Amino acid sequence: MTSQFELTDDTPVYVISVAAQLSGLHPQTLRAYDRLGLVSPGRAAGRGRRYSLRDVLILREVQRLSQEEGINLNGIKRILELQLAEQRSRLRLAELTAEVSQLRAELESTRAVAARLANLVRSRSEGGTLVPVRDGGAGRQASASDHGGEAGVPVAPDTAAGLGHSQRGITDGRPAAASGQADFG
Repeated sequence: MTSQFELTDDTPVYVISVAAQLSGLHPQTLRAYDRLGLVSPGRAAGRGRRYSLRDVLILREVQRLSQEEGINLNGIKRILELQLAEQRSRLRLAELTAEVSQLRAELESTRAVAARLANLVRSRSEGGTLVPVRDGGAGRQASASDHGGEAGVPVAPDTAAGLGHSQRGITDGRPAAASGQADFG
């Protein structure tokens, strides 16, 4: 989070005379470049131009391309537009690359969970149970009503194993921990 007093390269702070001096151009040249759309500075409350450090660097690049490379202003404008489009594309590519990395990590995690579930289902179909069950009821099949559930409702294997009240942790109508007779195995 940036403070209102924090300056960045895009903060418009330089009046036209300072920007002209920093860029090595005449103030009228800066006005012409603004009219042509080469460099569009911010505006102050009184509509005066305010240039940022980035604007000054662009002004220097415009001067270099014009003086040293002999490129006309329309060509320079097109070069600046292409550079800006490339910069935006690179930022978007970085965002998408990060998103793809995150999605790949999520996919790997999902695949690992699916593999674990498949192994559990496979072991279940081979006669194993999802939850180990102690056989304490001499082979009788319990119903939900034996354990306080609704009659006719199937019961999970761990609760349908015919566990007695003391094995479920209840003694004399009270929880085993309250009666001091907890069953630990």
